[in-house]
Amino acid sequence: MLETQTIQGRPISEQHVAEIRRLIEAHPQWNRRRISEVLAQQWDWRNAVGQLKDMAARTLLLKLHQRQLIRLPERRRQPPRRAPLFNPELFDALVPETIEADLASLQPLQIRLLGPKESGYQILRRYLVRHHYLSYGGPVGENLNYLIRSCAGVDLACLVFGAAAWKCAPRDQWIGWSAEQRAAGLQFIANNSRFLILPWVRVRCLASHLLSQITCRIDWDWQKRYGHRLYLLETFVQADRFRGTSYQAANWIHVGQTTGRTRQDRFHRLQAPLKDIYLYPLSGDVRQQLAR
Repeated sequence: MLETQTIQGRPISEQHVAEIRRLIEAHPQWNRRRISEVLAQQWDWRNAVGQLKDMAARTLLLKLHQRQLIRLPERRRQPPRRAPLFNPELFDALVPETIEADLASLQPLQIRLLGPKESGYQILRRYLVRHHYLSYGGPVGENLNYLIRSCAGVDLACLVFGAAAWKCAPRDQWIGWSAEQRAAGLQFIANNSRFLILPWVRVRCLASHLLSQITCRIDWDWQKRYGHRLYLLETFVQADRFRGTSYQAANWIHVGQTTGRTRQDRFHRLQAPLKDIYLYPLSGDVRQQLAR
């Protein structure tokens, strides 16, 4: 018998799994998207602003399928690739001039919060794909994307915040929470998964200044979009590539290192670069808020 376990922040029991199996068996013609949408509706699975969490339901279904607890229908097609809103060849041909300036001369900076349907989002994504060492496959779950421009409208940097890591021992020990508290509290943590100063931009102290600017506003931005607060930010800095100087200068707290495993490493065989773990509390009582 399946013991109740937390998946995608929800306690899932054998009864829940049986319900999902019945839904799939009763509608063999449905694709995965339809199943996840109906499941989210049946469970009334919504975020704080009332939006249906069908993507969370889809991820939950995939995890159950991977654990061989359910059998999802075969994928009918690969997700369609959206055409860029600009000519890629023209974009690639542009060779921006090097920007070497004092930070003060670029201010006030324009910090644009961009969603997938907003003007500028495709450019932000293109920057990350081409110039970030991890590239970029797009956000998962709740997320915020920032494009930073100078006062003259010149692109300078990109930042992406998304879902927190499911498990991170140094972070979890710093907070002091149990597995149950972690499952309930992860939604109140955002991960700075991408931070890119464009390679032709050379402005002293820009990175730490941007981190300070974003941390002052991200809780409000998150509440406005998703209807709930953030109490903590996290990031993982690859230790053999970066020293984390900008995060340190912006008062992020170093709490330890990763173990060199990935979330796909079920058999302790995969090795990933060690990463320094930094946290930034957004409230003075962050531990109490997250451990409630």
